[in-house]
Amino acid sequence: MGEKSSPAARTPAKTPSTLKRQPSSSAGTQKTIVQFFSKSANASRSTPKPVASAPDSSPCLRESTRINTLPRARQPSSTTSVLSSDAIEPASSQENMAGKIPSGPPLPSSPTRKSKKPVNYAEPSDDEDDDPFVRLRASSTRRRTKAPAAIVDDGDDYEDARSNGAADEDDDMLDFIISDESDAPSQPKKRKRREPAKAAQSRKKSNVSSPIKEEQYDDDELDEAMQDIPNTSTAQQWRYDPDNTSPAASRTAIAPTIRRLTEPKAKEKAHVREPEDRYPWLANIVDINKKPPGDPDHDPSTVYIPPMAWNKFSPFEKQYWEIKQKLWDTVVFFKKGKFYELYENDATIGHQLFDLKLTDRVNMRMVGVPESSLDMWVNQFVAKGYKVARVDQMESALGKEMRERDDTAAKSKKADKIIRRELACILTGGTLVDGSMLQDDLATYCASIKESTIDGKPAFGITFVDCATGQFFISEFEDDVDLTKFETFVAQTSPRELILEKSRISIKALRILKNNTSPMTIWNYLKSGSEFWDADMSRRELDTSGYFVKDDGGAEAWPHALAQARDKNLLMAALGALVQYLRMLKLETDLLSQGNFEWYTPIRRNGTLVLDGQTLINLEVFSNTVNGGPEGTLFALLNRCVTPFGKRLFRQWVCHPLCDIMRINERLDAVDMLNTDRGVREQFTSQMTKMPDLERLISRIHAASCKPEDFVRVLEGFEQIEYTMGLLGSFGGGNGLVDRLLSSMPNLNDPLSYWKTAFDRKKAKDEKILIPQRGIEEDFDNSQDRIEEIKQELQAVLGRKKAELKCKTLKFTDVGKEIYQVEAPKSVKVPSNWRQMSATSSVKRYYFEELTDLVRELQEAEETHSQIVKEVAARFFRRFDADYETWSQSIRIISQLDCLISLAKASSSLGEPSCRPHFVDQERSVVEFEELRHPCMLNAVADFIPNNVQLGGGSAKINLLTGANAAGKSTVLRMSCIAVIMAQIGCYIPATSARLTPVDRIMSRLGANDNIFASQSTFFVELSETKKILSEATPRSLVILDELGRGTSSYDGVAVAQAVLHHIATHVGCVGFFATHYHSLATEFENHPEVQPRRMQIHVDEEQRRVTFLYRLEDGVAEGSFGMHCAAMCGISSRVIERAEVAAREWEHTSRLKESLEKAKSGCYIPLGILSDVSSLLQGSDIVGKEGVKVLLQAVETL
Repeated sequence: MGEKSSPAARTPAKTPSTLKRQPSSSAGTQKTIVQFFSKSANASRSTPKPVASAPDSSPCLRESTRINTLPRARQPSSTTSVLSSDAIEPASSQENMAGKIPSGPPLPSSPTRKSKKPVNYAEPSDDEDDDPFVRLRASSTRRRTKAPAAIVDDGDDYEDARSNGAADEDDDMLDFIISDESDAPSQPKKRKRREPAKAAQSRKKSNVSSPIKEEQYDDDELDEAMQDIPNTSTAQQWRYDPDNTSPAASRTAIAPTIRRLTEPKAKEKAHVREPEDRYPWLANIVDINKKPPGDPDHDPSTVYIPPMAWNKFSPFEKQYWEIKQKLWDTVVFFKKGKFYELYENDATIGHQLFDLKLTDRVNMRMVGVPESSLDMWVNQFVAKGYKVARVDQMESALGKEMRERDDTAAKSKKADKIIRRELACILTGGTLVDGSMLQDDLATYCASIKESTIDGKPAFGITFVDCATGQFFISEFEDDVDLTKFETFVAQTSPRELILEKSRISIKALRILKNNTSPMTIWNYLKSGSEFWDADMSRRELDTSGYFVKDDGGAEAWPHALAQARDKNLLMAALGALVQYLRMLKLETDLLSQGNFEWYTPIRRNGTLVLDGQTLINLEVFSNTVNGGPEGTLFALLNRCVTPFGKRLFRQWVCHPLCDIMRINERLDAVDMLNTDRGVREQFTSQMTKMPDLERLISRIHAASCKPEDFVRVLEGFEQIEYTMGLLGSFGGGNGLVDRLLSSMPNLNDPLSYWKTAFDRKKAKDEKILIPQRGIEEDFDNSQDRIEEIKQELQAVLGRKKAELKCKTLKFTDVGKEIYQVEAPKSVKVPSNWRQMSATSSVKRYYFEELTDLVRELQEAEETHSQIVKEVAARFFRRFDADYETWSQSIRIISQLDCLISLAKASSSLGEPSCRPHFVDQERSVVEFEELRHPCMLNAVADFIPNNVQLGGGSAKINLLTGANAAGKSTVLRMSCIAVIMAQIGCYIPATSARLTPVDRIMSRLGANDNIFASQSTFFVELSETKKILSEATPRSLVILDELGRGTSSYDGVAVAQAVLHHIATHVGCVGFFATHYHSLATEFENHPEVQPRRMQIHVDEEQRRVTFLYRLEDGVAEGSFGMHCAAMCGISSRVIERAEVAAREWEHTSRLKESLEKAKSGCYIPLGILSDVSSLLQGSDIVGKEGVKVLLQAVETL
């Protein structure tokens, strides 16, 4: 230590040639090199680093001093002319805090600066709300006591106030990082020997530090840095050697001795490195069974993590990957204090899709969102088609500390040293339960489908659930080869999420699902057996899992509908797959325990009008064909419901209109009553407009996951129902449908009376906490009393201290989480054992032992009280759920009233003319409308042309409809069907009169579509739909066929159209329309008693080739299709049109000449269909049937 510096270092000398500036050097390079060669040992408490050379330099710095000591004639540009008042030390991280050399206290010549406190991103500067009370370091102005041992706590979010976290290297990220000691890899603690105190003289001389910030380099970095220095760089100027005047680059350079710090080099940020660099096993991802993505049995929901990787994980990493390895295809929101964080691949997704700020935690990429905005972010991820998992903290930091203190065995378990976290739930687009996350009031279904073959026919077992209400629907049926029932199921429910058995679903079923579901539909393929349970395993799981209420004998009492389905294997297999999937989502217990099971039949043949899937699509009942939205649809026209649960019921009414005349007339009577005396309608609407979704909320209460403010809304909603029913009671007294609904409303006063005084509703709304009234919950009262006792003890302590110190201004002050600090003026002399916690210019704040113990006791009592508050909420929910049937019954009645009032509103909004449909019960079917307008076009087209429709009754059952292109044929077909649906729902229709027999099924063949996925041409699809009509239509059915046969050659098309028209008119006997451009069919059926030719009226301008469409339906056959006129109106060149007209005339002339020759030979023309029927009768075949014979005799008479 006593060796002196070299003379060259002490004596100012003339600058040698080796130190002269080179013209090629830059100021930036000089700055870098100065910093590089100015490193020395870190300043310790006893041996601060000198700024200039000193006579007693350390031997370990001799060479460094000899090289770096320079004349003071010229100051480098990289240094500052004013010495810094702060000691500059290298940035530290939490990983190496255990090995860091503590720095000494600031010397008197250096003004103190408060260290910058790490701040969590998007969070207040104080710590988490659930952080425990901690003893803080006493003020530095008091005598320094022995430093306490560092507390090593892997309980991530808890950090003792005596440990200093280092500031983040990136200033922009200071608001984004949550310090977490458990993030750091576990390292053995090193007991450090205390260094002997140095002489005061030594400390006094070293009160300033070097203005040049030190950096640390390992060997590889140093070599790389030296290679980057050019020969002409200023590095040569600073390597002074008086014995050698030649440039330093010409001789062997002696690398300066670099003092290595005890602190390891700072890690590279995780978010700027590829995942494979940090986790090598992510380079080639395989599932938990080590199967790669291309393997047929690959499970995309899992990822394999090798054993060696687990050994390198920190406790927090281990906790995270234990959950994430089984949710690889799911975005996991991981609770961390007041934030939810996403790591690794999930963080990348959040950064790329939503521009969330990417940073890192430990070795993982990370983005984070505040707890308060979780629902909003979950919605956005779900809307993009992702599954979202939520991992919650199961205890607070203080609760963790209390648990460790009480559980002595936990001290030996490293896994319990961090805050416990568990998977709370998984959210998907089809299984959302929170009403705030759902897009609309209509039901969102998750469907499980099991397909098989029974006696050569396709069969299906289907179970689907509306998770928001807990309503399950079960079904098992055999289908036809076209899967008509299955297609109807898809069209009626539009499932948002599908659960299918892997490699066990047919191509035809997949085609129906893909064509009739949203692009955002979630598809889940489960493995047979382990994931998609068979029927036996499903029954066994339902029997042993305790989902349902037990009967008097202690056995599981299945809900009635489910008990009826016990022996249906396909249905039970589908239900088992759904239960297993809901179990993975942590939802099965909450939903199954409600016991809401109902049979579902896609095509109800008894009592309802059947609307199959193709008809719902063709008639635009729920979605239009333009963009798939609800605009312009029948449901949008009729749905005037004001309650969310009413809207869901009304959709079912539209899916299944009635066939029973008595029930239809009951609804129509209710509509008349509501429109005649509008008191019920107006009172109901005004009182129920802001009604919350009670059906969904009581499901959340059953699951004990309802928010306090929502619980208040539920109670207020049922109180509103009780009040409204009281108002409507004066309108009752009759025997109509509305009167029966009003009289069947259960008494809500008794169950609601308890809740009027059970808890403080204002606090539930404002503070979002359920506080029971005094005397309701004993343990809550006792816990609250204990807290008040401690607070009184604190006030007593304060009173004693005021008397002892003779200071009446002493008071308690809360500073962040450091509550109940004693605040005293600076002039007051406090005892020496008081620890100063904070201060201002006029006051100081203290803790002392007695106060500390009481504050700690208060915080633990409040932590215990918070758990009791949660338990009290669960008790309240269970008490409310005890009356579940009462609440459900009242909701059903309100739903039906809402639907009836919706029909009344829709009926009164149709304008004039509108009428009540008249239903007749007679053997011969009839559908008659006078001056009918299209209901869905009333608002869009002001001058819509009405038309008369006459099918059956005293007229022919089939209208053969011809006309020009775009003349309105398809509009007539659709509006007739829409009017029938409206009438049988129980609504008025826009016509002057309506007379009809109930229709049992509407069947349609409209448009031209191919199916490339199933290798089916347009003509193939046409004939498949036609075959369904021919085989399933009845004399009570309404059939519409539009341009059948256009998908093939003209001759084949005419032949098919002629045969189909003859079959439905002669053998089926249904009513309907047959629209065609084959005008020869009019000649073929001109004498058929059940076929009436009709046409759309037009006006033709031959010179201008213009057609004026009059849109009026009249008797007769159209003169032509006027395709050339439409071509001219579309802008096709006249040369092409003229050539087409010549070809059309030649073809028409040839056809008519052939027809004339046939008639001349036979004397009269007999249609081919009649000849075929007569031939069948002569052969003794029963194909024709009684109805066919009757029609055949009438046709022969007309000949």
